[in-house]
Amino acid sequence: MRYYDDLSEEERGAMFFCPPMPFSNRTPREQLAYAVGAALYMPATRSTIAADLITGKLSELVTAVIDLEDAVADLMVDAAEYSLVQQLSRVAAAVDSGVLAQDQLPLLFIRVRSADQMARLLVRLEDSVRILTGFVFPKFTPAAGERYLRLLDDYNRCREKDEPPLYGMPVLESASIIYRESRLETLLDTKRLLDTYRDYVLNVRIGATDFSSLFGLRRSPELTVYDLAAIRDCIADIMNIFGRAEDGYVVSGPVWEYFGNGNDRPHQLAALRETRLRDALLPELPNPRHSALAASAEDVSATFIREIMLDKENGLIGKTVIHPVQLRTVQAMYTVTREEYMDALAIIDNRDGSLGVMKSEYGNKMNEFKPHYYWAKKIIARANIYGVLHDEQRYTALFREQGYARL
Repeated sequence: MRYYDDLSEEERGAMFFCPPMPFSNRTPREQLAYAVGAALYMPATRSTIAADLITGKLSELVTAVIDLEDAVADLMVDAAEYSLVQQLSRVAAAVDSGVLAQDQLPLLFIRVRSADQMARLLVRLEDSVRILTGFVFPKFTPAAGERYLRLLDDYNRCREKDEPPLYGMPVLESASIIYRESRLETLLDTKRLLDTYRDYVLNVRIGATDFSSLFGLRRSPELTVYDLAAIRDCIADIMNIFGRAEDGYVVSGPVWEYFGNGNDRPHQLAALRETRLRDALLPELPNPRHSALAASAEDVSATFIREIMLDKENGLIGKTVIHPVQLRTVQAMYTVTREEYMDALAIIDNRDGSLGVMKSEYGNKMNEFKPHYYWAKKIIARANIYGVLHDEQRYTALFREQGYARL
């Protein structure tokens, strides 16, 4: 699997100063954590999961989360489990027969309802488990989460050496985390628990929808999640505990739940292509042009782009998405500019104690080798996965609409 693998060699050369590198569920955890990117949720009751994966119907899909929790009605859980087992068995058979190349298989996760369900599926899936990258643990707390991680640890200790590991992605979305009086204790206890099983924790995810529901809130398409004060403050505390340079985790951005009907997509893409990306990210509201884009709730709306940019600026990597039209926008926004890349290389290459600060290659900033070191490492990690754009290219050039924009 590789981001933008549908580009021709000519397109890739025109777009990237450094192209994205390939990865799979066997890639080392430190790199794979950055590769999750835009994780598309799909209900386990969906009957076309195997067919879509085998035929490559969603050409931009890199990470899929098959959902047995909120997306499945309580009365349909048994049917959903049965369907999931059958669908993954078909995908595994396609890989074995060569119909689906192993390197074209997206990162696959299952979001389970409980540790009991996870234990049951590890048995029912049999050999199909090897095509999974891991499990998503909803409403994760120290009390509820330890059994998930023990199951994961038991599986990985017993797996065959030639089988890929299974990872866990806990979702922080419970009341004890969003409520201020219990937040710090819960976050610290959660961090201590995850540290015990660090080798098998791939991402820490934020469930902003569940957080919002506890206050009866739902953000409008004109506003980002950071405009909801209670959610913004909680994200800040999560990043304070889990995003620290010395011992942090890759933390993923919360879901964007609007996707529009697609009727005005050509108009929006034209508007974005006629202006610089920074113009679409201006925070002022209301702005007639920006409001018109955001109100449609399309995947390339200015507000969606602005939320992804705020995710990045706050240290979050990747995002939960609920519709395929959102995939490329998130993926494009995590590519690295050549300016960022050259700054990062200069910082890492010159951190030998002989210099403390140096003017950047672009002559517009000072690179300080000690304070900017961890930033530089994260930029290089992102660059390896998402690629580095040429100076003349912009993120919007990677938005898809019957090919790639030539900006």
